[in-house]
Amino acid sequence: MKRNYSAFAEDIPAYSGPKAAREMHADLKRLSAIPGHIYALPDLQILPGQRRFSKMPWLVPMLELLPPASISHLKEWGLSTILVLAKNYNKLVHVWESVTAMVELWHPQTNSFIFPEFEATILLEELEIMLGLPRYQRGEESALSYTVEQINSWSILAYITTKKNDLYSMTSGMHVHLLPIAQWITSQCKRKTTNYTAIAKAVAICICGVILFPEADGAISFGNLSIIDSISEGMKIGQAVLGFLYAGLTSAALEGPFYGSVVALELWMGMHIQFRAVEDLTKECKTMLNHPLAYVGGRLHMSPRACKTAQVKGIHAWSQYLRSLTVADFDMRPRFMHGRTIHLPQRTGLALRLLGNGALVSYNPDRCHLQCGAARTVVPLLSHFPPIQERKRGDTQDERDMRSAVVHWEGCATSAIQAEVEEDDEAIAEYIEALKKL
Repeated sequence: MKRNYSAFAEDIPAYSGPKAAREMHADLKRLSAIPGHIYALPDLQILPGQRRFSKMPWLVPMLELLPPASISHLKEWGLSTILVLAKNYNKLVHVWESVTAMVELWHPQTNSFIFPEFEATILLEELEIMLGLPRYQRGEESALSYTVEQINSWSILAYITTKKNDLYSMTSGMHVHLLPIAQWITSQCKRKTTNYTAIAKAVAICICGVILFPEADGAISFGNLSIIDSISEGMKIGQAVLGFLYAGLTSAALEGPFYGSVVALELWMGMHIQFRAVEDLTKECKTMLNHPLAYVGGRLHMSPRACKTAQVKGIHAWSQYLRSLTVADFDMRPRFMHGRTIHLPQRTGLALRLLGNGALVSYNPDRCHLQCGAARTVVPLLSHFPPIQERKRGDTQDERDMRSAVVHWEGCATSAIQAEVEEDDEAIAEYIEALKKL
């Protein structure tokens, strides 16, 4: 992934204080006071954009034809879990009522879920572990997947095919269509060609497009095509995946279409909410047998046999359940996160932003105290950066903004998550009072 920074590479704008933060980013609003937020729509029955997540009849037959050499490439690139999820994609049953109820609690200014006693968000480290993606570590900023240049989709797809008819069928507008790519893969496999790497790269586009970057029916953007293409070069794509999901949650919360990895969201919900232990551990939860965790939960130390929320049915029941969720009912630090190192902003003014080819997305793990293994205390101020900053690749200011974001990751703090956290009752009371304003 080419990095072509100009002479202003070290010219990083300094944090100009809380006054500038208040001027550049409006004060926090209550969910019910945010214009257009679905929190205030009591009769909402379906999540906007939900119908885009339909089954892909071509996906599993294509994957069944893959040669072992191409599968080996996918595993080398860190896509083993994505491949498992893709093979079972047509079996997955999304519990849209619970997803919709979660989106109702998404705050588009903080990029976090607001519960009565705490905030929570999908941590970068959680997402990388749940999806089996290569993990980012501080000092590896050169391996973060993004580009500051314009993207030529044909130059990426040329590794797969150079036939113009194929390229025309695979692209339209600013999107790449997955079905023609799948048809090319099927043709190559049936002819038993030896283009194993090219087949693997094409399969990566299809399975990542379906599992990680679903945006429109069977299509992905040029920006996300470039992200997926970088996987074979050893680049870390977790930030791009999480930023895209954050943006999709914000879109849906404000009555726009939902996009992003609903599989990742449901894995996260399952680990923290749906699969907490119940008294009868022998009772099987039939409604969750085709939950994503049923296929990848083993390595996360989770089984779908016991489900605390098995009796929660329908959008209204889910809304009521989540809007009254307590700390005791939310597994703050799932077993797979114990002892893991997470990345946090170094201090006020050095906010972290998730890097992707479509936007820079504000990342606020420090707001989610308990989830990060810390006691609840003062609610942090908002960053002076906007929650979602759309990018203009090829633009000088965009290049400057990307460099600034990278520098903040280079200097970020790290912390190991502890299994237990001691809290002060008075501090908790003050924290909850502050949270009530949201």
